[in-house]
Amino acid sequence: MFESAEIDHVIDKATFAAEEQVLREALLEVQYALREQGRHAVIILINGIEGAGKGETVKLLNEWMDPRLIQVSTFDQQTDEELARPPAWRYWRQLPPKGRIGIFFGNWYSQMLQGRVHGDLKKDQLNGAIEGALGLEQMLCNEGTLIFKFWFHLSKKQMLGRLESLKDDPLHSWRLSPLDWQQSKTYDKFVRAGEDVLRRTSRDYSPWYIVAGADANYRSLTVGRILLEGLQAALRSNTERAPLPHATPLMTRTDQRSLLDSLDMRLSLAKADYRDQLVREQARLAQLMRDKRMRRHALVAVFEGNDAAGKGGAIRRVAAALDPRQYRIVPVAAPTDEERAQPYLWRFWRHIPARGKFTVFDRSWYGRVLVERVEGFCAPEDWLRAYGEINDFEEQLSNAGVVLVKFWLAIDEQTQLQRFRERESNPVKRFKITEEDWRNREKWPLYREAVGDMVDRTSTRLAPWTLVEANDKQYARVKVLRTLNDALEAAFERDVR
Repeated sequence: MFESAEIDHVIDKATFAAEEQVLREALLEVQYALREQGRHAVIILINGIEGAGKGETVKLLNEWMDPRLIQVSTFDQQTDEELARPPAWRYWRQLPPKGRIGIFFGNWYSQMLQGRVHGDLKKDQLNGAIEGALGLEQMLCNEGTLIFKFWFHLSKKQMLGRLESLKDDPLHSWRLSPLDWQQSKTYDKFVRAGEDVLRRTSRDYSPWYIVAGADANYRSLTVGRILLEGLQAALRSNTERAPLPHATPLMTRTDQRSLLDSLDMRLSLAKADYRDQLVREQARLAQLMRDKRMRRHALVAVFEGNDAAGKGGAIRRVAAALDPRQYRIVPVAAPTDEERAQPYLWRFWRHIPARGKFTVFDRSWYGRVLVERVEGFCAPEDWLRAYGEINDFEEQLSNAGVVLVKFWLAIDEQTQLQRFRERESNPVKRFKITEEDWRNREKWPLYREAVGDMVDRTSTRLAPWTLVEANDKQYARVKVLRTLNDALEAAFERDVR
């Protein structure tokens, strides 16, 4: 795979100078067009042999283009903050917004290659890492991100020659790092691992480009041309997106029934039972959150439900059990301009709690398959694709030790109508009812169908849905607290096994 990159490709200074000016002007033009159009973010992944010119090439790109629109990120050893969250979290939070370019050194490929070379990553773990990388790249590309993956290559002879020429040079020996010397000893193993990973991860939506790194002029022009052609092609592309091949329903119901139809909406609690059980479950939650075993976990609770189903009241009873420093409540509304410039899940990724902490999402990432689906705020291929993306996201949370509990608070149509009218007539609660609530009510059958699909397709072994019969608010609040407590205790028990 790397043979052609080991040839001494050389471009003389005159040729380089002539083409550099043209290329520089074209790259600036396409960079500003990218910002103006605002449809694509760009991620450039930098990988390859130490000493092959990775840093020098990125430095030159910043000179050729507007560095204010380029964000360079380096990922070395994971911090304690990053270790407490899914492995991809450290990359999620550095993603460039639409219209900008992000350059990643030490990215997910660097991590898996170093782990493989040094024996820290077994074959099955490498397979999982590759699958996760491709899933992340596919999701980003579906959201409009352009991904360029560069492997800068040197032959073993070229690499050793560079080390020898620099080690005794007082002006440039500082450019050598311990990693350079380390890789000179593991070169063959690193290249074999690199060939394997590149072969398995080069896709039409995120291909690899192998760049011969021996000649600075050649590698710089090669990278510049590839970026220019890719960006120009993206800007020329039709703004209408063709439906994805897999954008078809995953299943079709023949009886038009879902799990919602199995709920007994008559369930309720008497006041005395409610007070007793509420206090007991709140005390239980407070104790579990202070348990030393919680240091290995984070807790995330997702609250979805019909309008006026009592989500706010249930959340308040959960919060009342805890020290405010232990939890954070994230209310989810329409995305901001900043959030619209990022992949759909980005605004939720950044709120994932550290170990020992608890985050409550009042509405969540399920808005894509609920309100955005019903109201037509996204294309069918987007919300159909979202089921798989959400399941992948929640699996990553689970694998990182996050205890994820998802609630759908359900009420029937008559109860909702009664609560709407009560809110309108109560000066204290009038702010809770809006014209949008009444419009949503008119689409009750569409929302019910969307909820049924959501539960069918995203209730998994790792992240099941809990359907809460919420016609009686007291019953619903106790069930929410008890479910959270049961989930934490189950996670603690699994730690012992």
